[in-house]
Amino acid sequence: MKIYIGILTVFLSFATFAQKTKVDTAQLISPNRTNAAETLKKPYVILISSDGFRYDYMEKYQAKNLQDLANKGVWSKRGMYPSYPSITFPNHYTIATGLYPAHHGLVDNVFYDPNREEMYIIGSETIKDGSWYKGLPIWGLAENQGMLSASLFWVGSESNAGGTRPSFWYAYHEQFSDDDKVNIVKNWLTLPEEERPHFITLYFPEVDHMGHRHGPDSKETEASVQYVDNAIKKLVDELAPLNLPINYIFVSDHGMIEVEEKDYISMPEIDKEKFKVVNSNTFARVTAKEQDDILPLYKKLKSAKSADYKVYLADKFPRKYHYSSREDDSRRVGDIILTPKKAKILVSSERKPSPGKHGFSHCKVPEMKATFVAWGPAFKEGKIIRPFENIHIYPLIAEILELEIKQPIDGKRKVLKKTLK
Repeated sequence: MKIYIGILTVFLSFATFAQKTKVDTAQLISPNRTNAAETLKKPYVILISSDGFRYDYMEKYQAKNLQDLANKGVWSKRGMYPSYPSITFPNHYTIATGLYPAHHGLVDNVFYDPNREEMYIIGSETIKDGSWYKGLPIWGLAENQGMLSASLFWVGSESNAGGTRPSFWYAYHEQFSDDDKVNIVKNWLTLPEEERPHFITLYFPEVDHMGHRHGPDSKETEASVQYVDNAIKKLVDELAPLNLPINYIFVSDHGMIEVEEKDYISMPEIDKEKFKVVNSNTFARVTAKEQDDILPLYKKLKSAKSADYKVYLADKFPRKYHYSSREDDSRRVGDIILTPKKAKILVSSERKPSPGKHGFSHCKVPEMKATFVAWGPAFKEGKIIRPFENIHIYPLIAEILELEIKQPIDGKRKVLKKTLK
């Protein structure tokens, strides 16, 4: 295992070197903010995401440190249900807002908004424009009630989503090592009380990267799980001497499955002059430039009677996914949705897919299930809980931090209240 960790370290070092001249790593600060007096005695929450950390990786790859923390805290051992689609941006922002993707607006990593006549694209400047985002992120809820927050990366945290930025945040990059991240969090928690954030987000991309490039059963993915496992131990060990009431919530956004070439499906040809097509491999969305063209295309696609994928009008998409145009007034989900049957993917000629994939429904592909572990003074000890939807993390954090939720959300306090002492 040391060899594999070494390989991952070399990879991350090259990634760091490649980005040094391209990315600003400076901390950004919202000026003139202090904690309200009643906040000073409240506990702390660190919300940690390891992207693509499938629900069974802790045991599959013997993540001993996380297993130890899970056994001493709360563990959804059979996984946490990601919202549909099981994609990074939609699910991170669902965790941050307690809303399903069709309600908070991030319906994919890349999508078209016909009202704006614009594309939202991961990695572009659109991620910094708060007008794309609906809902009030948990850091905004805290800030609005006199509690400082900090984000060491999270979807939406680089924008003024919900009207309020965190007090401390960074533009996304992948230059920081695990030691850098631990030191940043520790520095935040050693600030004077009036300046110290009580809610912190922390993000690790490594497991998702390796899962995509090499598949979930690879030595590289195993090494990345060990890397994150060791990083969490470093974080807990470094913060323990501070003697603060810190509560940790370790999650992922989705799982991962390997898709072989025999399970590739050719994406049907669709007129790009009449339609905006976004093919995410595990599903595809089609938006008509003229609404009169929707039904003819739908009938054409249905008449093909493919044994490999289903075709839906967006207003007829299954209710259980909360991903239809009945719930999305912006038409961002599109007008027609194509979903492969089982763990197959829609492949276009423009781009060769990676071996590891996510985005499927967890109901049909259980490998999409995410991880949830929580520990700290607010949580019960040695408690195994049943799988639950990730929309319920938001009210859990609000409960711990004694924040009042005034806006409508999809999550319910009662679902995870049983995890608290």
